[in-house]
Amino acid sequence: MTLAPLWVFLPLVAVARGQYGDYRYQQYHDYGDDGWVNLNRQGFSFQCPQGQVVVAVRSIFSKKEGSDRQWNYGCMPTPQRLGQPTECWWEEINRAGMQWYQTCSNNGLVAGFQSRYFESVLDREWQFYCCRYSKRCPYSCWMTTEYPGHYGEDVDMISYDYDHYMRGAATTFSAVDRDRQWKFIMCRMTDYDCEFANV
Repeated sequence: MTLAPLWVFLPLVAVARGQYGDYRYQQYHDYGDDGWVNLNRQGFSFQCPQGQVVVAVRSIFSKKEGSDRQWNYGCMPTPQRLGQPTECWWEEINRAGMQWYQTCSNNGLVAGFQSRYFESVLDREWQFYCCRYSKRCPYSCWMTTEYPGHYGEDVDMISYDYDHYMRGAATTFSAVDRDRQWKFIMCRMTDYDCEFANV
């Protein structure tokens, strides 16, 4: 048996591990309070560490706790070719009880979420924390399937395609189920600067 194939693939594995080895998302199997960024009916603000973007979203629903969800997010460093973020900001608030569609302005990528619960609507308002990487522009954008697949189910979305980044989301709200379904907007980013301010 020859070891030549091993020597060909070993450097590729080392490069992949070096680029994506700091994958911070963890699976939580106990569904307890540990690992969630919020308690039911509580507001929260979550930001990835500097130079990282959101790649995973996890949530569980509780009808008895105000038809609310607990949330958890996973972050991953962006590839070196994107560089470091040149600016970051909080986007406009998306109101509770309404459906909405939003992408990060200024060609930004989602690097965090902020939310506040409203007892009167049994829903949350949302904001994206966005970061811009030099003058990179999005292309080849697509939307994920709905998360959760049915109202009241768990959400477990992980972006396995490391060339696509979350830029926003479209959500629908059910007044009957008092829950929200999400479709995340994923895009590739150019390797070069472009002059478009908002694609």
